[in-house]
Amino acid sequence: MLHKNTYLNTIFSVAIAFLVGVVLILAIGQNPIEVYGELFKGAFKGSLNFGGTLEKFVPIFITAIAFYIASVVKLFNVGVEGQMYLGAVVSAWVGFSFVNLPGPLHMLLCFVCAIVVGGAWALISGILAVRLNVNEICTTILLNYVAILITSYLVNGPLSAKTGISTTPNVADSVILPWFMSPSRANTGLFIAIGIFVLFAWILSRTTFGYKLRSIGSNKEFSNYIGMKSDRLILTGMFLSGGIAAIAGAIQVLGVHHAFLNGFSSEIGFYGMLAALISKGNFKMLPVMSFLLALLRNGALNMQRFTGIEASLVDIIITVFILIASMDWILVLFRERKKVRVQ
Repeated sequence: MLHKNTYLNTIFSVAIAFLVGVVLILAIGQNPIEVYGELFKGAFKGSLNFGGTLEKFVPIFITAIAFYIASVVKLFNVGVEGQMYLGAVVSAWVGFSFVNLPGPLHMLLCFVCAIVVGGAWALISGILAVRLNVNEICTTILLNYVAILITSYLVNGPLSAKTGISTTPNVADSVILPWFMSPSRANTGLFIAIGIFVLFAWILSRTTFGYKLRSIGSNKEFSNYIGMKSDRLILTGMFLSGGIAAIAGAIQVLGVHHAFLNGFSSEIGFYGMLAALISKGNFKMLPVMSFLLALLRNGALNMQRFTGIEASLVDIIITVFILIASMDWILVLFRERKKVRVQ
């Protein structure tokens, strides 16, 4: 029943957010049908537009999973953006450096190195939280800046391609993730994202390890009492979170840009965290929320191009949606109606 109400709450929240958008569009003298039509055309019409939506969906989806995994052990990994940057730059370095390796092994090495670096970076905040009781929200936010500045130094210094823009050399052809919806840049990273989702859905719901992670998040004291090594499990969860975020960065390099571009993200990690927070602990909602945000972001460009309305309107819709979804007002309404019926 809880998940059913969560779905209803989400549907109504989306509807109200779009209605608010209608009011704003009317207020500036535009036709809401035309504006929303261009928004959805930009997200779905043709392989270029729909492929662009899928391209944006993949990193949002993966970073949402990363944030969710940390939240399972009651840590808020606000540093997914920085971990994604580090994963991206490391995968780019491996991608253009180890060119003599066989293709599959080379690609695997790109992802493994990204996971190790991203996970290790997340562990810094995890260790500070577990050992010294330092608030992980503060440390992950601060480490975001450090990680991004490190990658900026590398791409403008030791790893620079020495071209007119801040980028590394292109990775080897053998590690490039193929595009499957030309002329868009939608690539097989989509299937990696789906695989990660299925894997962790199984781990969290069907394995002893997943049960332990959920138990630690639900009641750490009780878990310690029955013999679980809670600190080690918390750190494991944080490492997994950072590693998954790094995969998103690796896919951006290997599947989209084919090199590390300075400042490539466009707040991908931020939107991933939003998708996870809006899902309210419901793992199955992550792909839905991630796709919705990707749809709005990609469609906004087309809307701005053909109607003249600023893409910031979409940011307003997203903000209203988040505010309404966070209120749980639909759940409250159902409870109140139930009480009235009982009386």
